[in-house]
Amino acid sequence: MSDTDLCYIPATDLAAAIRLKRVSPVEVVNAILARIEQYNPQLNAFCLVTVDAARQAAQAAEQAVMRGDRLGALHGVPVSIKDLVITKGVRTMRGSKLYEHDVPTEDAPVVERLKAAGAIILGKTTTPEFGFKGVTDSPVTGISRNPWDLERTPGGSSGGAGAAVATGMGPLAIGTDGGGSIRIPSSFCGIYGLKPHVGRVPVYPGSTLGDLSHVGPMTRTVRDAALMLNVIAGADDRDRFSLPTSHPDYLTEVEGEIRGLRVAWSPDLGFAIVDPQVRAITAEAVQAFAELGCHVEEVNPGFDNPGVLFLHFFYVNIGAMLQDYPGYEHQIDPQLLANITEMHGVSGPDYARSILRRGAIFEQIRRFFATYDLLL
Repeated sequence: MSDTDLCYIPATDLAAAIRLKRVSPVEVVNAILARIEQYNPQLNAFCLVTVDAARQAAQAAEQAVMRGDRLGALHGVPVSIKDLVITKGVRTMRGSKLYEHDVPTEDAPVVERLKAAGAIILGKTTTPEFGFKGVTDSPVTGISRNPWDLERTPGGSSGGAGAAVATGMGPLAIGTDGGGSIRIPSSFCGIYGLKPHVGRVPVYPGSTLGDLSHVGPMTRTVRDAALMLNVIAGADDRDRFSLPTSHPDYLTEVEGEIRGLRVAWSPDLGFAIVDPQVRAITAEAVQAFAELGCHVEEVNPGFDNPGVLFLHFFYVNIGAMLQDYPGYEHQIDPQLLANITEMHGVSGPDYARSILRRGAIFEQIRRFFATYDLLL
């Protein structure tokens, strides 16, 4: 098997092959590190590669296989971590000069769980500063590129993760998503990404977005994301929103029957401006659900546009956090500064009304899903 083949084996198959001693974790990690060395200078998908630690972990993983130790679900499988998620002993810059030299003393819950399942950490993937925009560039790490076209963005804010997975620089990546930060780069890079339900995967430390920001898998296959979600989901005392540990086996669930589901299809949610090319592509993709036996209906869900609320939660919260850093105005991304400055006029009552309005939007959505199983 060639190094390129090794780099594109799905994580589900890779974990099984390692368990059966058909593939060596050392062989896999070396192949992926070589690929990172080859392509990362062009793409800037990784802002930090932990080469020595990854090789040491791969050797330990191989020894465990040879000893016949009990192996975790991701034993020997490489994974990358978005640089907003803290990693013990490894810099977490958050795309910001304010954190450029920050080295956390603990792992985030998802990192702990990945390590406990035997996954091998490759390093940290690039993000815009504090994950604030849908493209990936920052004052610290520069511009990240789309592997399909170097003149285009991989999206954001988990753009480095999207580019890494798409180019075989690891089958699994951890992303974060508040307003599309997993979904946008997954779309732009042609991979699969999931923003889990709030609380499904514990978030710690808490985001400036509060419970709007979630942690989730970015992979090349749906089954790989299900395997990863099995590992990272579940309660953690550090996240007060986290849900009980008991959850279905997502790998089993993805094989379930969807025939008969009531599916609502909305090109624009009733308020969004949609490029005609995007509208045409998505309308064609919707037909797959009809072919699988779902009852598909084009609808206008009647949701309110949540854009202003999102801006309030995101930029007011970031602005409040930055007050602890005197002189931050001269160090952060100019676009981020402009967005924060624009929100300076938001009053306490304005912010409180946004919280109430969010509750009202939730009620709209709850009523909608009393009629439909899925919304496309």
